[in-house]
Amino acid sequence: MPRRSLQRVVLSNASNTPRGLPRRTRPASRRRTPSSAKLAARAVVSACAVKRAIKREAMRDCGRRCVYCATPLDLSMATLDHVFPLAHGGTNAHGNLVTACGPCNRLKGDLLPHDFFARYPWAGANFVRYARAVHRSLKRGARRAVSLAMAEAA
Repeated sequence: MPRRSLQRVVLSNASNTPRGLPRRTRPASRRRTPSSAKLAARAVVSACAVKRAIKREAMRDCGRRCVYCATPLDLSMATLDHVFPLAHGGTNAHGNLVTACGPCNRLKGDLLPHDFFARYPWAGANFVRYARAVHRSLKRGARRAVSLAMAEAA
């Protein structure tokens, strides 16, 4: 058999791959890539899903209540509050996020925890009771501020 015919046979059999061997895929230049609009839409959806999951987790950790006034909350009216505000170097870490109702979150604003609890001791007492997943140092500061405020009031 001449060499040319042998090559044709080999090439024609190459397309019929036996089972178990991987099939040829499209070359990288011909693969379809999603448009930038689709990628942006996926990023927005996933960012919303992440925030919703964080909010649910904070709701579970805080007993589905506002940690400052202890009113029961549902997911639609709860807000995430940074105990140590972002404006003062706080983070989005799990131990710094709690759920609060809108009025309490606006009342706290960007006050540091010890300033807020010294000004509103009732909020500090509820915070100690309902904020379960918050860092120990924040709870200790709340207890100290509440006890000092109660001592000054007496």
